[in-house]
Amino acid sequence: MTKVVGRALRVAATLTAAAIVLAAVAPERSALAHAVGVSSGEYRLDGNVVYGDLGMADRELARLLPAIDTNHDGSIDAEELAAGRDAVVRAVAAGVTVQADAKACPGSVDRAWVSEEDNGAVFQVRYTCAAAPGRLTLAMPMLDGLAPGHRHMARLFRAGKPEVAVLDRAHATGTLGGAGASSGAGGIAWSMLKLGVEHILTGWDHLLFLLGLILIGGRPRALVAVVSAFTLAHSITLALAALSVFAPSPRFVEPAIALSIAYVGIENLFLEDARKRWRITFAFGLVHGFGFAGALREIALPHGQVPVALVSFNLGVEIGQLAVLAVALPLTLAARNAPWFGDRGAKALSVAIAVAGGALFVLRLAAR
Repeated sequence: MTKVVGRALRVAATLTAAAIVLAAVAPERSALAHAVGVSSGEYRLDGNVVYGDLGMADRELARLLPAIDTNHDGSIDAEELAAGRDAVVRAVAAGVTVQADAKACPGSVDRAWVSEEDNGAVFQVRYTCAAAPGRLTLAMPMLDGLAPGHRHMARLFRAGKPEVAVLDRAHATGTLGGAGASSGAGGIAWSMLKLGVEHILTGWDHLLFLLGLILIGGRPRALVAVVSAFTLAHSITLALAALSVFAPSPRFVEPAIALSIAYVGIENLFLEDARKRWRITFAFGLVHGFGFAGALREIALPHGQVPVALVSFNLGVEIGQLAVLAVALPLTLAARNAPWFGDRGAKALSVAIAVAGGALFVLRLAAR
């Protein structure tokens, strides 16, 4: 027993030292495993003038205008925004355009500021049209400079009724208002489904956690129990956060996700029976669900559209997760049965997973 405890302590000390070294040399923005490319815009029609409030994550603004990120931390603070205001105004004015009945409406940026509450940049824009429009066309050439999967959720309020358009690189123009205008529920559902798939496929922290769970293997029943527990747990907390029932701060959630990765990697080194692993997986799944919810919180959809977005996004996450497992699980099982891999290969990968989780934990604490 003493030898086992001593071995565990030596392993933990080695992994901790490696994680600190890796964190010291890793770029700070690598901690942002949940960098979701999402922005939102609320546009209000008042006579012939369209007023808009456009919001995006400050890291997305840094991607669009890296020159104003003077401290190179991958985000834009209030001082950087003030110093680079002219460049920001030009980028927003050129990157978000409005036409009324096929005629351009000159635009301007009235205000720009950084919201400390949600780490986002907010712009108040105004478009003056020649006459009260029947149909508005919103175009976002800005999308070419943002993340490839970026989504812009645009809502036009006309006589108190919202109309919705979902824009991305492939569909950078949307029509709002006029005959045949749509509430956009189908567009939101499809967009959220795709966003859920992209979120899990690009969320390498979630993928590392899943890899750590299936790496040791176990009987099929144990694997099914582990995956099911993770799915159920993150679905519960995703719903709680999206419906504004309970949502802990990302400052707690993101380091906790990193710790879950490190824990699974270390546990793999000593685990002998995976049959009861679903219990700890369920607990960690609750934490990961709050991480998934960050994508929906950034969009800030109206309350009535949240249920559709929630179901669609969660379905997308599950589709992406099943796609990953469909590829990774057979490969992992085949590798474990190969003479060149076996237990030693599984242990080596577990060490790498634990080090990555520890490094990510240090990075996310430093970024708080």
